Formats: sequence, structure tokens, C-alpha cells
Amino acid sequence: MSETKIITGIDIGTTKIRALIAESDERGMPVFLGYGATVAEGLRRGVVVNMEKTVQSVSKAVEDAELMAGARVESAVAGIAGDHIKSINSQGVIAVSRSDNEIKESDVKKAIEAASAVAIPADREIIHVLPQQYTIDEQSGIKNPIGMNGVRLEVDVHIVTAAVTSAKNIFRSLERCEIKVDYLVLQSLASAHAVIGNAEQEMGVILIDIGGDITDIAVFYDGSIRHSGVVPLGGKIVTNDITIGLRTAVEQAERLKLVYGAALTSLVDPEEMMEVSGITGRAPRSISRNVLASIIEPRMEEILSLAAREIKKSNPPETLAAGIVLTGGGALLPGTVELAEQIFDMPAKLGVPGGIEGLPENIATPEFSTAVGLVMYGFKHGDGHDAGGGRLRGFFKKIENWFTGNF
Repeated sequence: MSETKIITGIDIGTTKIRALIAESDERGMPVFLGYGATVAEGLRRGVVVNMEKTVQSVSKAVEDAELMAGARVESAVAGIAGDHIKSINSQGVIAVSRSDNEIKESDVKKAIEAASAVAIPADREIIHVLPQQYTIDEQSGIKNPIGMNGVRLEVDVHIVTAAVTSAKNIFRSLERCEIKVDYLVLQSLASAHAVIGNAEQEMGVILIDIGGDITDIAVFYDGSIRHSGVVPLGGKIVTNDITIGLRTAVEQAERLKLVYGAALTSLVDPEEMMEVSGITGRAPRSISRNVLASIIEPRMEEILSLAAREIKKSNPPETLAAGIVLTGGGALLPGTVELAEQIFDMPAKLGVPGGIEGLPENIATPEFSTAVGLVMYGFKHGDGHDAGGGRLRGFFKKIENWFTGNF
């Protein structure tokens, strides 16, 4: 029987902070224990701008999750995002020097280290080195070279970097909450763990995670991540447009977006009306729902068009058979899937997180994809702490010494 572990995922988003706790069952699979969610304060575009407010928000989400789970959070897998995130693809080559030419794990590690030896500015730090494929003596497309024979081992990797200050501020905010960081994980990579299957990765798929201030993008094909990027726009800009267009308060604009909003005007009945509260003592007005959709559609089209431009940078294959997977709170607007199909000219679907047993219906939604994915990442890569409430087993890992195994 495997040792029971508790893993916590903390999604530090721009609009919401979500904490999710799961424990391993007798098979070592994650089982839902509890969650907490609170309005995020002190963050802008995924970056900490007010440490005190961020710490308060994280503490509230974690405390709510602990109360539901009946467990104490000692360590967590934390997400990182923001338009400071940059990624590149790199290659590393080594000679297999032993007499029998059998490739060992140490050879794979050396090849990955060689691929990681890229010049990056002093204010940036590598947070992921993700192997894509290996080549042995000109035989390419190898996923696991260990045990094979060859004299030349080459690896293609995807390297994700972040601003040093942004990463350290996330560490510091969790440390202030007395939580140790097991892993710092790119949020789009975490979301992919929750909403994209291995078959889709092999066929070719694009993940678009529409958050509050930013939209995260990841491209997968041949079973590996090939590109990751960020569009500095999200659902918040849509709310701001509604505020200006309908001359109403931000809170009212957000409510109208959630209740009556649509990303495609053609899906809305022009005869359907809605009431818009006035501001500064003005009387409420009755406005066609079609007017609201006509404000939302251009901005959602802009977000998805910018995502398409970012994806083209990776020169993906002409055919990504699994199409588009949309997730994040911004993807919940009716018509978003249909709009994405029009812009990308490929099939699209809404990505709903799974993989954790006993996940409640209100958690199995695109808004929780990152939090669920962070937990699944933790279970795949280890760490966490004893379910019996024992002392912390993990420890702070220096970012620069990390390298992540196969996704």
C-alpha cells in the first residue's frame, strides 16, 4: 500500500485565488478533500504588486480549504503566470562515452543540462526545462532513450523562463503564509494536466486559458509541449468595455456579462431585453441583450486573434487534429467556442478539469482548471506531506536547480 500524501495546489490568479487540497488513496491516486476561493487583491496581470494584500488573499483561500478538508496545508504546488513569462526551444547534444554505449539516466540528465545552457538575462530565471524528444545517432522521435544504445544523444527541450522578482514574490507571499513551495509551475502547463489527455497531445492540440487579466497559451503535438505564450488581455477587459459602453458600475457590468453575456452576437435574440442599473442616482434602463453581445464580441475576437498570432510563432503543423481546448473563467461566455472555431478554422471545445476523484460539480469547471492541474502535477512529481499531519517532508527548491521531467 502506498503512503498517503496530501497535495495542495494554489492558483494565484489576477481576479481569484484558489486553493485545492487532495490526498492519495490506496492506489496513489488523488481524492478531493477541500477547496477555498477568494477575490485576489494585490495582483496585476499575474504579478504581485502589493505583498500584504496578496498574503491576506492567499491566507483566506487556504484557510477555507483547510476548514473543508480538515487538514493543515504545510506545502503546496503554486502556479506562476504573467506577461513576463517567456519560452524558447533549445537542443543539447552529448557523446555516450561508456564502452557498451548503453544510454543511462545520467546521460539523459547531461543532455538536458546541455540544452539548458542558454544565455538568458540576469533578471530572468529558468522555471521549466521540458524534454520534447530525443535523437540517437540520427534516429529521431524517441520519447525515452534510457536502455537504448548509441554514441550520440541529442534532446530537444522547451525552456520556460520568468522574471526573477515575480517568482521570488510568489515564494515570499506563500512563505509569509507559512507554506513551503514544492514546485512553481507555469499555469498553462498545470491547466493542461487537468483538461488535455495524452491522446490529444499526440494528435496536436492548442490550449487557450482565458483568465482575468491574461490569456495563457500552450501548443502540444507529438506528445510534448512545443510552445507557450501569453496574451496580456483577459475577461477583465471585457468587463471594462461593458462598463464604458453601457455607462454602468464595474460590479453591474460583471453581473451582466455573467448572466446575459455572449461572445457571438448571432447567438442572441435581439428581442430579449435586460435591465441595466443606473449610476449616481440615474434610473435603470432596459437594453437589448444584443447590444451587450455587440460590445463583448469584438473584444473576445481580439483576444482570440492575438492568441492565434502568438501560436503562429511556433510554426505548428498545418493539422492539429485535436483542435482547440478553451478553459479558464473567460471561456465560460456562451459563444466563445463557436467564435474560436471561426477564428482558428478548426474544432474547439470547452476544457473541463478532471483526474481527481470526488471533485464536486462546482469545482469541475474551467475556472478551476489551473488549481486542479497544480494538484495533479504535484501527485505526478511527488513531494507534499504526510496525511497524518507529520512534519514537512519537502523543502524549498532553488528555482535555478530545477528541471522538470517529461510532461
